[in-house]
Amino acid sequence: MAEFIKIYEDKPSEAAIKKVAEVLRNGGLVIYPTDTVYGLGCDITNSRALERIAKIKGIKLEKANFSFVCYDLSNLSDYVRQIDTSTFKLLKRALPGPYTFILPGNNNLPKEFKKKNTVGIRVPDNNIAREIVRVLGNPIVSTSIHDEDEVLEYSTDPELIFEKWQNLVDLVIDGGYGDNMGSTIIDLSGYEPVVVREGKGEVDIF
Repeated sequence: MAEFIKIYEDKPSEAAIKKVAEVLRNGGLVIYPTDTVYGLGCDITNSRALERIAKIKGIKLEKANFSFVCYDLSNLSDYVRQIDTSTFKLLKRALPGPYTFILPGNNNLPKEFKKKNTVGIRVPDNNIAREIVRVLGNPIVSTSIHDEDEVLEYSTDPELIFEKWQNLVDLVIDGGYGDNMGSTIIDLSGYEPVVVREGKGEVDIF
């Protein structure tokens, strides 16, 4: 059964964050808050954990559209091909924030994602999510948690999330109520920015 821990977003406990990072390093799956909806994440370098997430989502790993959650834009060059100055300025203006940016991937992508030409990058405006990535030392691969409820597309109450997911994951973080609107997805892999999905982030800044 998963562990359920409370972490405060305004002042995340260093000990709690280290514990989460340790679970991820050991191949664990973690449910954590972002600036949009709660996410299900694992260490980007752990193949077994990636397979577990794909299985939970009922999809083949190489076909999965997971996003990479980064601490800031310094991780970009690890997985993204060289981008031009105007694209970088746009990213700097929007992040941290409720956006997922689709960018052209490079050859350093984990082997599970080698067949993909693009990668979704997130830098959420949430201290818990970003501190986990900082302490872990590399991005986490993440996907949103959906709800079967007809009215709500996403689960927002951490206690209900824990009840539902406690036998599927290793740790659930209670970081307060989540939002029930996903990130705005912008495709920057072509010549012009394309809005793939309107979510929480404003689109008129593009």
